[in-house]
Amino acid sequence: MTQTAEMTDSSLPHRPVLDPNSGLRAIDDATTDLELVEEVLTAHFRRHALTLNKVGAELSPASDAIAARIGGGKRLRAAFCLWGARGAAHGRSVPGVVELASAIELFHFAALVHDDVMDDSDTRRGLPTIHRLFADTHRAVGRRGDSDTWGTAVAILVGDMCLSWSDDLVAAAVDTVERHTRQAVRETWTEMRDEAYAGQYLDMLSQTEDHTDPDRTERVLRYKSARYSIGQPLRLGGTLAGADADLLADYDRIGISAGEAFQLRDDILGVFGDEKITGKPAIDDIREGKRTMLMALAEESATWTERRIIANCLGNPDLDATGAAQMRDVVESTGALERVEQRIVELAEDALAVVADASVDELTRQALTSLVERCVWRRS
Repeated sequence: MTQTAEMTDSSLPHRPVLDPNSGLRAIDDATTDLELVEEVLTAHFRRHALTLNKVGAELSPASDAIAARIGGGKRLRAAFCLWGARGAAHGRSVPGVVELASAIELFHFAALVHDDVMDDSDTRRGLPTIHRLFADTHRAVGRRGDSDTWGTAVAILVGDMCLSWSDDLVAAAVDTVERHTRQAVRETWTEMRDEAYAGQYLDMLSQTEDHTDPDRTERVLRYKSARYSIGQPLRLGGTLAGADADLLADYDRIGISAGEAFQLRDDILGVFGDEKITGKPAIDDIREGKRTMLMALAEESATWTERRIIANCLGNPDLDATGAAQMRDVVESTGALERVEQRIVELAEDALAVVADASVDELTRQALTSLVERCVWRRS
């Protein structure tokens, strides 16, 4: 039977019944820090926007576009950074960690702006992507030049600006710490960026090929998402707070397991998700030719007929709803969906076992447990 874009709870094996806000329940003590992340991001952006708009009113559309999109979001990376620091500081808040968590979120925003250009995505969180917004506006007012080129150019600039602004926040975060801590934070920050860039390159490279390379798929999973989304934010917060080598090693283990589960869930939502919840069409990943673990496993077990469907649909920019439904059927009939769901369960159990044994205070343990569950069983 064809799987629709909206998945029911019963279609997710082993999924516990969780309140939508359960991931936040254990972090009430750090709510102020998460609220401060929003305040720091807003204030930091406004300072830079003043400079842009001082240059000329022509810059205001770019400022307005960032302002409309920079707030909100899951803030999972910020939360992991905040709790990574608290875990190393025996539950106490750490000076500079709010700025560091804000830097991660601003870097992520910039990465998404650029990622949307590379994937030619139309929407993000229910709003037009930056490049699409400016291309459509250019076209509507009848300006000279190619509209799509203009939209891409603006998105590149917006992403570049936010990348540089994130570095400013890192500098502010480590301004008052000792030199060796400052150097360690900067080295981790640099490593996080380089790994994320490398993972993105490998992801794009995979989309140019006719078959899925399982080894490369694993590396994309690890470096573009797992370490970047969870492991490195935990390590950044822990490093700022002076975590010892054992705790940082635990953070790395949590990051790999929970981070891979996080991305595998994202891959499932990219094919089977409800657009009203995810804010992004479920057909996009198939059109873009995303060679995820889901697709690797489908190819591995596909019949000749199913392989033809994969070849015709995956990476087809003109794919329609019927073709997308055929791809979903293949992913299910080959057992790829079930195998990925089972892998998510295994990874979640591994991450939670490390959290249970980590040398952190009980409040941090509860918070990390809830955050891992939130990553794994999310619907958007």
